Amino acid sequence: MAKPIDPDPRATLRGGLPDRYLTPDDIAELFEVPLETVYQWRKKRTGPPGFRIGKHVRYDPTDVYAYVAQRKIANQDAA
Repeated sequence: MAKPIDPDPRATLRGGLPDRYLTPDDIAELFEVPLETVYQWRKKRTGPPGFRIGKHVRYDPTDVYAYVAQRKIANQDAA
């Protein structure tokens, strides 16, 4: 039996909030950056805010939306 294919997190975010929390892999794919960059953002507290569930880091899609909106405004103000 074939394993179902996970939807592209970018398409999910564009179409509305996903019904699950995002993983660091999802964030890396969403922003098209290496996974290590996502971990560095978390360490430096510069990327979207994440939270721990046990030993796993997860990201609330609403927080990711807010982070992107904040970055867009910051870039427009800097231009």
